[in-house]
Amino acid sequence: MQADDNGAGAQHKVPALARAGALLDAVALAEEPQTVSTLARGLELPKSTVHGLCVTLVDMGLLVRRSDGSFRVGPHVMRWANAFLAGTDLTAEFAALWDDLKVLPHGTITLSVLDGADVVYIGCRNSGQPLGITFRIGMRLPAIYTATGKAFLSTMSEARVREITNRAWPEALTPRSVRNVTALLRELKACRERGYSIDDGQTREGMYCFGTVVRDSSGQPVAGVAVSLLAEEVDAQNRQLAADSIQKIARKLSIRMGADPGLDS
Repeated sequence: MQADDNGAGAQHKVPALARAGALLDAVALAEEPQTVSTLARGLELPKSTVHGLCVTLVDMGLLVRRSDGSFRVGPHVMRWANAFLAGTDLTAEFAALWDDLKVLPHGTITLSVLDGADVVYIGCRNSGQPLGITFRIGMRLPAIYTATGKAFLSTMSEARVREITNRAWPEALTPRSVRNVTALLRELKACRERGYSIDDGQTREGMYCFGTVVRDSSGQPVAGVAVSLLAEEVDAQNRQLAADSIQKIARKLSIRMGADPGLDS
C-alpha cells in the first residue's frame, strides 16, 4: 500500500465487495424483482458473476430468491437499517421536532420502519389519552392497517404491494380494518394524492393516525412518522394540523438523512 501526498495509506477497493454493493443497490432501487439477466445487463457484468453474488447474498439474508428465480432485498438489511437509524439519534430528533411545533399536545407520536409485511416501532411517545393501545419500541403491527405502513406501501408499485400482501391476509384488528387488496390499493392511491396516509380506526377503534415517510439520500423511504389522536378530536382543523405537522417533520428528518431539500415526502 503506497502513501499519498498526505502520508495516509491509499485505499484499494475490494472488487467483489464493490460489485455486491452495486448489485444490492440495483435490487433495492428497482420497482420490480430483478433476475440474474436483468442485473447482469444493468451492471454490465457476466451472468456467472452475478449468479455467484446473488447466491452468496441470499445465504447472508441480504437477498431473497422468489419462486420465479428473481430477487428482492432480504430481511437481514433491516438489522443494518435499524442500527443506522439508532446511530443517527433520529428518534430523539423526531420527538424534539414535534415538541418545537407546539401543536396537538395530546397526540401520540411514533417512528417506525417496514419489515416485510409489518411495521416495527423504533420510537414512540405515548400521550395520556385513552387510545386503546400503548405503542412500545419493538412492537409489530400489520403494515396494511397502520398509518406508517400505508405510507410505506403508497411509495411502491401495485405489483410490489400485491407481492407483500399475497400471503394470508392478517386478522382484522377492528371492524374498520381494510379487508382486501383492492380496497387497500384504493387507500394507497388516495394517500399518494393527498400526500399523507390515514389509519381511520383500522388499528384501534376510536383512534385516528396520520402518517408519512422519511426518505434517505437516494429518495427511498427509510422510516415512517405518525401522530395518533382520539377520533373525537379529529375535526377538519386538527386533521389538517396533523397532516401539515408530520409532513413538516418528515421533510426535516429526510434532509437530515441526506435527501434533496426539494423532495416531497
